[in-house]
Amino acid sequence: MFSSKESQANEKIHVTPFLLSTKTESEPSLFEFVFLKNNTKYRYGFRLNNSIVVDEWLFAASKVKESLLFERHEQDIKVGAKFKEGSKIIELTRKNALFLSVVAQFNGKIAESIIEWFYGLRIITGLQTYNPVTIEYLKALENKKEFMTILNIADSSIQDFQFKERDIEKAPKYIKEELERIKALGAKYELMPEIKTYHNKYNDKNNVAGTVEFDFNKNESKGTQHLFSLTGPILDTIENSNILVIDEFECNLHPLISRFLIKLFHLKNKNAQFIFNTHDTKLLNNKYFRRDQIYFVDKDQFGGSSLYSLYDYNIRYDRTFDKDYLEGKYKAIPFIDEYGIFGNEID
Repeated sequence: MFSSKESQANEKIHVTPFLLSTKTESEPSLFEFVFLKNNTKYRYGFRLNNSIVVDEWLFAASKVKESLLFERHEQDIKVGAKFKEGSKIIELTRKNALFLSVVAQFNGKIAESIIEWFYGLRIITGLQTYNPVTIEYLKALENKKEFMTILNIADSSIQDFQFKERDIEKAPKYIKEELERIKALGAKYELMPEIKTYHNKYNDKNNVAGTVEFDFNKNESKGTQHLFSLTGPILDTIENSNILVIDEFECNLHPLISRFLIKLFHLKNKNAQFIFNTHDTKLLNNKYFRRDQIYFVDKDQFGGSSLYSLYDYNIRYDRTFDKDYLEGKYKAIPFIDEYGIFGNEID
């Protein structure tokens, strides 16, 4: 979305509108981000369709009042006094390219800083049981000690691990063919190494008698795989004060381990941010989150979804959030016909 350098003048923009309404399916899609960068609060947004950037804007506020950096309607771009880096780039901006991205490509300092914020976003899914971010994080040997500490606290029973490079000659035929296809296109590729984990083996007196090598993908449980995969991104995000977004965070994790990882983030946080969605209602607890940190997504009867905060509700901070939520006090729950197909209420 933010790299327009390689796109062509007539190239389509890959954006999907809301398709469940005849009104919105032909309207531009709107995106807006409000964030802090270098003690400045930015508000950046744009509206676009598959052909052009319809609108684009950037405002900045060091204290309270916002200042206009630039504002755009199609190819009419107005640059504010505090965004001089963009004044000579206006004519170089194609109709299907974001002005901010173009300015950054020409070394605009503010634009580069904002693009850097977007690149700091890590977005992963809890449905993954193996994450390349963890591999990259553990290439620095000094990171291994803390990583192993987290695995041991979470009772994984892993004593050690190592990465082994894959032998392409032993790879299945379809993988070899796919790699040849990628190579022919001139694209770069990298085979992820195999992960081997090591566990203690015990004798009949329950004393350690040696270690056993496990194939990570074959022998480790899904929960252990998921814990291993998430620990790298979490520690890396904390250390670099970035933002981590996880879809289906609790997938395959024991509820106590989910809570442990959240506590870890709170304990070690250095201005990093952790955003995740979950169906684990036990996490709706004031021990882990303030009301303003909890958001709900409610889908209406027409297929549209709205996002709102628990802070919008005038309730005591010590309420049982999870119980109230399941009782429907905050909405955002599925409507289930309890009479079902049998005409009797289901207990």
